[in-house]
Amino acid sequence: MSDSSATIAAPATPAGTSAIAVVRVSGPECAALAGAIFDSPLPARTACHHDYRDIAGQTVDDVLVTFFAGPHSYTGEDVMEISTHGNPLISQLVLDDLFKRGCQPAEAGEFTRRAFLNGRLDLSQAEAVMDLIHARSARAVAAANQQLRGSLGQHMTRLTDELLLALARVEAYIDFPEEDLPEEDRGIVGDILTNVLRGTERLLATHRYGDLLRDGIKTVILGEPNAGKSSLLNTLIGRERALVSDEPGTTRDYLEETVIVGPHCLRLIDTAGLNPTPGTVEALGIRKTHERIEEADLCLLVLDCTHPTPPLPDDIAARLHANDTVVVLNKIDLTNHQPLVAIGPADLPTVQVSTLTGAGIKELEAKITEIADRLQPPEAGDQIAINARHADALRRATECLATARQNLMPLGPTELLASDLRGVLDAYGEIAGRIDNEDMLDRLFSTFCIGK
Repeated sequence: MSDSSATIAAPATPAGTSAIAVVRVSGPECAALAGAIFDSPLPARTACHHDYRDIAGQTVDDVLVTFFAGPHSYTGEDVMEISTHGNPLISQLVLDDLFKRGCQPAEAGEFTRRAFLNGRLDLSQAEAVMDLIHARSARAVAAANQQLRGSLGQHMTRLTDELLLALARVEAYIDFPEEDLPEEDRGIVGDILTNVLRGTERLLATHRYGDLLRDGIKTVILGEPNAGKSSLLNTLIGRERALVSDEPGTTRDYLEETVIVGPHCLRLIDTAGLNPTPGTVEALGIRKTHERIEEADLCLLVLDCTHPTPPLPDDIAARLHANDTVVVLNKIDLTNHQPLVAIGPADLPTVQVSTLTGAGIKELEAKITEIADRLQPPEAGDQIAINARHADALRRATECLATARQNLMPLGPTELLASDLRGVLDAYGEIAGRIDNEDMLDRLFSTFCIGK
């Protein structure tokens, strides 16, 4: 990262031709730069129309510029945002001029890092910024917005406050052993730790929900060869992604695509057909099919309604359940909407479709949405969705809490109990960012885009 006292600049909009492009500047020289470029000081939080003149006095573009005085800005420093016409050459000329005037190029995530270091965001909110940028479904946007508004930080503050009460009681007997304190009652501490552990475990349980939001619901399309799996993939994503042929066994390896169904993001995985007598290469594809099914959040079992289907392998049949599987009875266009055979594992929800005509696809999407809704908490709730870094810290916190409770009964050394509780506090602090670990911050903010 660049010197934190430097004034930095970077494009805040993606490269390419557009209606406008935005260049963001942050640092102590913003006000002086504004006066030099636009010949007058800029009022705070007011969009002003000016000619942008470079260091040689040449007009580059007519722009809208907004000045945000620190600490009431995104980064907590003086910030200037310059909106140019969306020709990438123009925004590059503006950037080149800013660099000639002493600005340094911003590195990935540097604006948000400064916001964190200046107390404008805690670390979980900073991560929510990136989640919001990359959200691929309405649910993911809602969860990222909740976290950006501090929902996770608020939960951590409540847990930390409770834990500090317990730690204060324990350390009083360490720091003031000669004082006339009442007899140590670890039952009170035990009750507090029980509540804290329960809250920590509730947060940790949202890790899978966070994975579903960020990565999409892993949806495996499986079935016998030539049942229409690839056709279903193409129909759901709305384009010809997979090759389709009357010849069985066209798909030898799995294909993956992302699609939005209702408020959910699905990672659709088209797999090799479950041929009971495969060739050598096809057998390798079927082995991958088994692996993908084991990892699936949702399964779409595609059956050809015009002829009976061989029994599924035992391990796959045991994996399919009514709460995460839909039987897709395909090719109803070949039977005048009257399937010749209504087959498939018992008790699994079934939808009749034609991937050729599109019949039944809306009903299938509705069923998928219904199951996906059950995989995730209700939208009305506090949509906490922790990530892998949070989950690692919370797991360490639960381990320390478990050890602390063991040291309560029988009466263990007070110093060990206090050490366990400090370990919990350290783990909690990593989530909101009350830490001093430059390497960790470098790794985290390097995943952000330039200009954010």
